[in-house]
Amino acid sequence: MAQDRRPVRVALVNDYEIVVQGLARMFEPFRDRVHLVELDSRMPVERSVDVLLYDTFAQDQADRAAIPDLLARGGAEKVVLYSWNTQDDLARTALERGASGYLSKGMSAADLVDALERVHAGERVVDRTATDDDDTGDWPGRDHGLSAREAEVLALITQGLRNDDIAARTYLSINSVKSYIRSAYRKIGVDRRPQAVLWGVRHGFEPDVARHPGPDADA
Repeated sequence: MAQDRRPVRVALVNDYEIVVQGLARMFEPFRDRVHLVELDSRMPVERSVDVLLYDTFAQDQADRAAIPDLLARGGAEKVVLYSWNTQDDLARTALERGASGYLSKGMSAADLVDALERVHAGERVVDRTATDDDDTGDWPGRDHGLSAREAEVLALITQGLRNDDIAARTYLSINSVKSYIRSAYRKIGVDRRPQAVLWGVRHGFEPDVARHPGPDADA
């Protein structure tokens, strides 16, 4: 007899509401398999969920992320990191620190749903599918032509990070960081860092503080 499997209850977490909302839209075709219970930006998960999906856009990566704190402060049974950075050491560190999964943003939405179901069933899942950084979700500045990585770097500039700090946070080389800065500045029409910070403040690049019930909060 087939096992009766209820949908996985998921919370989405990132400091930027636009990132969380973009991720939520990816799951809309899979409402029979994934219930989005809570969407959080800089707030602990309040409702009981099976999996907390932590999007690393402009966030600490696995080597710095407070994974035990994410588990301890909220109602999540398991934490899964969702990242562009697919290095072996990051995935290994995430699992060592208590994560139940480390998933690439290069995954299709269907594969992401499958991975969350496997995590909920008790597996530890790692996926390192290659990605060009711009295939999935949403981010601040997308409607101004910024790529996801350009937006991430600009978000960290807006937060006051220096180039070497940005390189450490994003796992990019310092030369890659400088390249993203040049291309981002060109697209937004600035040529100095203070101008970029002001532009970022005016266009949604400061972290949000919000907690919203997901569409399936009462399911």
